[in-house]
Amino acid sequence: MKQYFKNTFDALYTVLVGMRITFKHLFVPSVTIQYPEVKPQMPERARNRLFVNMDDCIGCDQCSRACPVNCITIETVKATPDDSPGETSQGKKKALWVTKFDIDIAKCCFCSLCVYPCPTECINMTKVYEFSEFERDNLIYNFATLTMDEVTDKQKKFEEFTAQKEAEKLAAAKAKAEKAKQDAAKKDDKPESKPE
Repeated sequence: MKQYFKNTFDALYTVLVGMRITFKHLFVPSVTIQYPEVKPQMPERARNRLFVNMDDCIGCDQCSRACPVNCITIETVKATPDDSPGETSQGKKKALWVTKFDIDIAKCCFCSLCVYPCPTECINMTKVYEFSEFERDNLIYNFATLTMDEVTDKQKKFEEFTAQKEAEKLAAAKAKAEKAKQDAAKKDDKPESKPE
């Protein structure tokens, strides 16, 4: 009989302990958020999707060389004197046209190593962390601002400029050789003065 009352007491006691915990949490405000309408506050130094400000990019390729997984692809074309890309927001003159600046976010390990070597601080981590896609190719972000027509135009201008410079060098070398030949011919034609 004693065991019967002990079992009854234990059963009621455990139910009351459980109800105490339930009532305690019943009046506490919930800590969940209504995602995706409400999004969590990201820490200040969170590492998320990369963004490149192409107005400040000088095409130095330092971010691509610092990337441990080779997810950044940069291609540039030298600017000609008559077709300058302008200046950065810090006043640094650009010498290259950035024809391709792709970041493959599918490869990116979000290490942030590409951010620090940038001399113009044009690449940085954003607060955006939702960028899932159905196709892997959609995770390659193209930041270059030039169209394909502009890229071919810049490449053509640079090729013409280099061809013109090469032609000028050849003409200068030819003129120098002609002058040297004429000087040698004049030296040979001079009569030698005899000592008296």
